[in-house]
Amino acid sequence: MPSWSGKTRGGIAGYKLFVFFIKHFGLSFAYFILRFVVIYFLVFSPKSVRIIFHYFHRTFKFGFFKSCINVYKNYYLFGQVLIDKLTMLSGCQTKLTFEFEGEEYLRAMANNNTGGLLISAHIGNFEIAGHLLERLNSRINIVMFEAEHEQIKEYLSNIFQENNVHIISIKNDFSHVYEINNAFENKEIVCMHGDRFVKGSKTVTTSFLGNESVFPCGPFYLAQKYNIPVSYVFAMKDSKFHYHFYASPLKSYYQQHLNLQKRNQSVLAIIKDYIYEFERIIYKYPEQWFNYYEFWGKEKQ
Repeated sequence: MPSWSGKTRGGIAGYKLFVFFIKHFGLSFAYFILRFVVIYFLVFSPKSVRIIFHYFHRTFKFGFFKSCINVYKNYYLFGQVLIDKLTMLSGCQTKLTFEFEGEEYLRAMANNNTGGLLISAHIGNFEIAGHLLERLNSRINIVMFEAEHEQIKEYLSNIFQENNVHIISIKNDFSHVYEINNAFENKEIVCMHGDRFVKGSKTVTTSFLGNESVFPCGPFYLAQKYNIPVSYVFAMKDSKFHYHFYASPLKSYYQQHLNLQKRNQSVLAIIKDYIYEFERIIYKYPEQWFNYYEFWGKEKQ
């Protein structure tokens, strides 16, 4: 399977423009403008359109026209997710409402002062769950790839700073490992995605949505290495202005003094727990997995 480049399309001008629309004209107007932006990407991003079409057509066995409709819905929802994220993080007034399922598990992380690891995916809108973490009065560290556009990252970092959120960038010099370690030592919460990797990352192959798929070992190795509770979390858009947050019961995977073979087996078992929760969500919200690269590779038929 080809690895992900670590880059997300878009520019800082687009972020600033939509923040302007939200502040001066409201969320509904920003959604209206988004419809034209979606058409632009559908026309000028044929590779990603083909990939998401195959996801609906081959994985879910949707017909041609239903797959096309879901491609549009997927892009439109992705745009809404980005707008909603900017709305929350920039402090704009919002109509958004939230439903929390499993909030008690994250409260346990905060109240017991253990910190913890939240593993999510590029589905729904996890960053908006910072709304919940503010309710918990907990600091969250979001791990993201250094290859993300530097200006966008800087712009979002400035917004995050006002919301008790710290960005940890994955770098070639592995300095992010020390930041993650420090976060766990300080009993803070670390959030990572578990469905992408970049070239050179250690991976494991296992079944996902009925196909052999490749997942990164890194997030799950952390779950095995550190004595911290783990929850699999997803924030899904249920309707125009409403989100449903899901958090799985806490699990501990901490094991000491494992040889290489047993450690690999332990990591694979953790990944399977993650896939179980991920598939449960993805079958409920298939149009909200925002995956625009060849997840299964060209061999998938």
